[in-house]
Amino acid sequence: MASLQGDMLGHDQSRQQGSRRRDFRWPALLTPTGGGIAYGGDYNPDQWSEDVWDDDIRLMRKAGVNTVAIAIFSWDRIQPEEQRWDFAWLDRIITKLGEAGIAVDLATATASAPLWLYEKHPEVLPLERNGDVVNPGSRQSWRPTSGIFKSYALEVCRRLARRYGHNPYVTAWHVNNEYGWNNRHDYSADALQSFRQWCRQRYGSVSALNEAWGTSFWSQEVQSFDEVLLPCHMGNDAMANPSQQLDFERFCSDALKAFYKAERDELERICPDKPFTTNFMVSTDQCAMDYADWSDEVDFVSNDHYFTPGESHVDELLCSDSLVGSLALGKPWYLMEHSTSAVQWKPLNSRKRSGELMRDALAHVAMGADAINFFQWRQSRFGAEAFHSSMLPHAGEDSKVFREVCELGDILGRLAESGVQGSELVRSRSAILFDADCEWATQCRTLPTTKLSHWHDVREWYRAFLDVSQRADVVSLRSDWSGYDTIVLPTMLVLSEHAVKRIAAFAEEGGRVVIGYATGLADENYHVAVGGYPGMLRDIAGVRSEEFNVLGELPGEPETIALSNGYVSRLWANEVTGIGEHAEVLATYSGGDAREWDLDGVPAIVRNRYGRGEVYYVGCDLGREDIAAFLREGMKLSADEDPGVVHMRRRSADSCFDFYLNRSRETVLLSEISGSPIAGKGVQRIQTPASYRLSRDGFLVMKSPC
Repeated sequence: MASLQGDMLGHDQSRQQGSRRRDFRWPALLTPTGGGIAYGGDYNPDQWSEDVWDDDIRLMRKAGVNTVAIAIFSWDRIQPEEQRWDFAWLDRIITKLGEAGIAVDLATATASAPLWLYEKHPEVLPLERNGDVVNPGSRQSWRPTSGIFKSYALEVCRRLARRYGHNPYVTAWHVNNEYGWNNRHDYSADALQSFRQWCRQRYGSVSALNEAWGTSFWSQEVQSFDEVLLPCHMGNDAMANPSQQLDFERFCSDALKAFYKAERDELERICPDKPFTTNFMVSTDQCAMDYADWSDEVDFVSNDHYFTPGESHVDELLCSDSLVGSLALGKPWYLMEHSTSAVQWKPLNSRKRSGELMRDALAHVAMGADAINFFQWRQSRFGAEAFHSSMLPHAGEDSKVFREVCELGDILGRLAESGVQGSELVRSRSAILFDADCEWATQCRTLPTTKLSHWHDVREWYRAFLDVSQRADVVSLRSDWSGYDTIVLPTMLVLSEHAVKRIAAFAEEGGRVVIGYATGLADENYHVAVGGYPGMLRDIAGVRSEEFNVLGELPGEPETIALSNGYVSRLWANEVTGIGEHAEVLATYSGGDAREWDLDGVPAIVRNRYGRGEVYYVGCDLGREDIAAFLREGMKLSADEDPGVVHMRRRSADSCFDFYLNRSRETVLLSEISGSPIAGKGVQRIQTPASYRLSRDGFLVMKSPC
């Protein structure tokens, strides 16, 4: 316990004490140069009889697979009993793969423990908020703060490192898997003791903690750190302290990060020469960890992404990838998992249409990925993921999916030969800021509405930029965004004084800032800034608001309020009662529904001059179409290109690679583009030399000198 707690500096304290990012190291392939775009996926040979292995490798070579991740959930095969270890099968498959030219990304196998460990030590099982035990049988049924579980896991790491640390076929370490998927929150006694230690490290004194948590409310003041509690279940109508809850979210991320670091460090002590990573989960609504913090601790950033079915499919993919690229600081990143077609874990599992498998993979490459991997290689016959699609489906090699997998392998090979690997995505001029604290803060149950979502609003703004033929970057609040022209702050509910100073300096120096309707209301301790909203940013925005007008499905009440410029406010409308001397009202609330709420003529969108820059205050919740209209009309960001096409450019020392993707459901036209085509699907060249038609789900990659 003590050693694990010693690794758990309080949230942000490691940064304050001068921690630095690990050097970028990329895993080599088993090619003559070690280079190329990595292509493959999770491989689970231990779920199949060995007479299948040779056929797997034959088909991998046919598909162009050059890397696989193995042993992710194989702890029980590696250590079937506490005193018995079996590496023979792992030796055999690693040798077979390596001799076939397929590199191995070797997992630590610690994501799920064997049943004998749970039987012997049930105290490693996490607890739910209401005290229920999270029983074994799924994944990650263990406490991140359990010293007992840690000791067993590190023994596995040691043995793997000693056996395979110098194996030439093992080129990277895959530490654990999707940390927090099933043990993101733990309310056990181990977690309580670790949380108390985390609070000691963060605050130093009980008085500082009481001040940060506002414990004078509801008689919550603690007299020692031993009185600190977890925000467990307190009754069906009970409301947790928001400051305590936010710190608990930070602690949970730090606890899992400490476990990752312990595994990584044990491997590195024995095998320092191979790069380390663990797979993040940035997609749809799975951005649960503080990955901006975690990204300092990996040698290369990896991510698992699963698509959102429907009309937002491409946009959501690009938005998630943009944040991953920011976490990688512009360096290439590793797509560790995505799906060839349908998954099996949603209420409705839609398959991918013809062409979407390749279009999605190329979209990831366009956004900076130098590795394209799927879950998984061979589709399972049994278990919870039997109906999750794979590279080699139940139908076998004579199938549409496998033919597309082979075609994708050929395309990725051509891109690698053209020099795409190692090139970096050219960033845009606008940045949408994302922060884990803000996402956690909007999940509080005691806000004016429970429908707030920072990550959702990030995606809405991202899609609106695409709708006006612009591509914004999604970047971490902590990153360096000083080089952008525009930054957007969507529903960034909590902001530190340090962040506010950075935002103010950005505007003072000539930048353009867009402040969303529920941004800057509280500080990093979840203390509301007094004096009027938007609280922390009131002076920068040049407005003062006194109340929130929250809209919804109330009988007899308006669900929306119109603006004077034709936009519509849906969820939230701030009542602005004053504007600064340098502020200009761009739109007001208007009409009968506005009068119903005493908002007729009240400012809704305001532009304020601040230093050499300007600040836009969007005081209401606009839909995507209205955000796009605001970008066109209020900020003059529209371009002449077809919004059905999204254009990304990757640049190396001497070449530019332009990726054009069709994000619409119609055929789109590309006009006057330059370069030589090196890959494409659904492309028709028309008579004009530099013009092409892209069909639905089509893409085109061009190369030109830079």
